[in-house]
Amino acid sequence: MRPGFSTNSIGDVPPADAVAILADLGYRSLALTPDHGLFEEIATGSLAGLSAEIDRWRSLLARTGMACVVESGARHLLDPLHKHEPTLVSPDPSARKRRVDFLVAAVDLAAELDASCLSLWSGVGRDAADEATILDRLCTGLGPVIERATKRGVQLGFEPEPGMMIDTIARWAMLRDRLGAPECFGLTVDLGHLECLGEWPLAARLEPFAANVVNVHVDDMLACRHDHLPLGAGDVDFAALLPLLAAAGYDGGLHVELPRQSHRWLDTARESFSFLARHLPPATVPPPRSHR
Repeated sequence: MRPGFSTNSIGDVPPADAVAILADLGYRSLALTPDHGLFEEIATGSLAGLSAEIDRWRSLLARTGMACVVESGARHLLDPLHKHEPTLVSPDPSARKRRVDFLVAAVDLAAELDASCLSLWSGVGRDAADEATILDRLCTGLGPVIERATKRGVQLGFEPEPGMMIDTIARWAMLRDRLGAPECFGLTVDLGHLECLGEWPLAARLEPFAANVVNVHVDDMLACRHDHLPLGAGDVDFAALLPLLAAAGYDGGLHVELPRQSHRWLDTARESFSFLARHLPPATVPPPRSHR
């Protein structure tokens, strides 16, 4: 497993400027979130105009020994006024298409960066439609995304998100089955979300699905509060969850996701790496990067 950090948790400096610092701290993976100032043209649903930026990031990742995943959860990239909108379950078909086009382009970005997965989620149902109708919207919207991911060899990591249509691991499994269990449809698990939603005992709830995990978000939380807390400040049982993931064969990034700490991102990165180093099996903690 690779200690990782999310670009959505880096504030006050361009994300590219932080990569070498993170590598020197011991991080070996990045969760790249296209957003304002980072691959933002992807909001048009195309990679047009991004070739030079993609080349720069390929070189930077290779130079620093970083793996990556691509995230799709920027708060206001597609809508400056409404957080995370539009989504795959929005009532307006044209709005849903904007999200689909963005996600298809994000699959292409993940392929170009050789990312281990593209992470995505369902969205909040904001109208009076029944569950069957909202699930139909979600599955219909995911169709082109799954098709492009299969064509380009990109793994999808679908994240259960508190307050969204798909919020628990069990509902992720229901959605996977409804989609016909496509090979590319994996699970992004946010360890804090397990605590937030009361999926206790956490390790026992995750264990049946651990082999499906393709991406991990690391943050701490308290029950019933969707508030990303610094590691060790909540009740998440990392001592049980991290060895479980390792035993299941997960060898991807453990991406620290603390956007509300972005104003102190460097201290957060140092503290989080130290926390992870204390909880990871010794063989998985990378040595400091050598300077050349």
